[in-house]
Amino acid sequence: MGARHLATLSTTFQPFDRVPHNQQAGGRREEEECTSSRLLTSYGVVRAAGPGTFTLLPLGLRAMDKLVSMIDRELAAAGCQRLAMPHLTPASLWRRSGRLEAMGKELVRLRDRQDRELVVAPTHEEAVAAMVAAVPVITPAALPLRLYQVGAKFRDEMRPKFGLIRACEFTMKDLYTFDTGRAAAEQTYREVAAAYRRIFSRLGVPYTVVEGDGGSMGGVSSHEIHFPAGIGQDTLLLCTGCSAGYNLELGESMVECRECGGGLRESRGIEVAHSFLLGTRYSEPFKAMYRSDEGKILPLYMGCYGIGVSRVLAAATEVLSSPSELRWPVAIAPYPVVLLEPKQGSREEAAAGREVRELASRLDAAWAGEVMLDDRGKLTVGKKLREARKTGYPYIVVAGRGCLEEVPRLEVHCLQSGEVLHLTSEEVLGCIAGVKQRLESS
Repeated sequence: MGARHLATLSTTFQPFDRVPHNQQAGGRREEEECTSSRLLTSYGVVRAAGPGTFTLLPLGLRAMDKLVSMIDRELAAAGCQRLAMPHLTPASLWRRSGRLEAMGKELVRLRDRQDRELVVAPTHEEAVAAMVAAVPVITPAALPLRLYQVGAKFRDEMRPKFGLIRACEFTMKDLYTFDTGRAAAEQTYREVAAAYRRIFSRLGVPYTVVEGDGGSMGGVSSHEIHFPAGIGQDTLLLCTGCSAGYNLELGESMVECRECGGGLRESRGIEVAHSFLLGTRYSEPFKAMYRSDEGKILPLYMGCYGIGVSRVLAAATEVLSSPSELRWPVAIAPYPVVLLEPKQGSREEAAAGREVRELASRLDAAWAGEVMLDDRGKLTVGKKLREARKTGYPYIVVAGRGCLEEVPRLEVHCLQSGEVLHLTSEEVLGCIAGVKQRLESS
């Protein structure tokens, strides 16, 4: 195997949209836009592919992969196992659960060459219940069973908008759990809820947990995680006296908190995760059973837990970004660090070009694969800095006029705090090493 290639902007596919930020680009209608949709598209992170569908460009896919890795880590710690299920599921499964017609036109349906009706799955409760039902014998020793996948889902949205926040095709993490009864399922519910809190706390975007409506999923308990945002399509009622919250769908007549009796205030939120305690809603019709220690055949008690992975990516940037500059959670930034080389032929390049290239190699060795080098020699440092801020690299290392000082110094722009530090090469290495250590220990 050859040496790993240092990421450089000269070879990175990131098509910048040069249309000014206060104008519409690419024929997008104003009502379908939001800050994250406009910036992610304009700055070469995603690209519209059709109504409600998007191509994740290299930077967008890196961010998505990091988010999935974060989810994998926390779910593995909670005893969950990852699998992959087919996108196409027999319509007969959906007919058995009663959801084939109940979900209406959002459900994408088609027929194969044998004229069998299929569903392009927006979720997999039916499929996973049928799969578990086909296992010959399940005993309490094999439980709890916690199975999840991360993949594409499809819903024929009547009006897709806000880019990845409300798309027809999206990436979701869906977890399905099986327990012996309600008490065991509630313990699973608490453990998964704790894993979700760790995921969203590591992400570093403000979030709130509210009681939700089970909707078409059915079941006996439901909670949602929301990012507070003005474009959010859900109205939340948040207690002013404790941490409780409720989706307004639960009842517009609510005036006080069920937990402490405190007053409620309204807020708007983007739903990014949802948990359901399903009970036997799916296990009974699909005969997903287990054999108890006493020899009884009983229905498994199910739960399902979703995270809208692509929606989290977009919603996080919606919450953190300014109208003209992307901002990423450091944990999922495509590249946490970018180093801006001086312009070719400049005094700065003559004075420190070799040292800057050496620093790039040392930074990349210290934080493998997480450093981008802006090596575009024809651009000024000022132009590079403007583009780096728009892209939202959390830490921008600039080889500017400080390179001409008696003790050469570089600028480190910390976008989250707004600080600009003036550091030597060794101090830059120490600064970035500290960022890496904090991120890995979070």
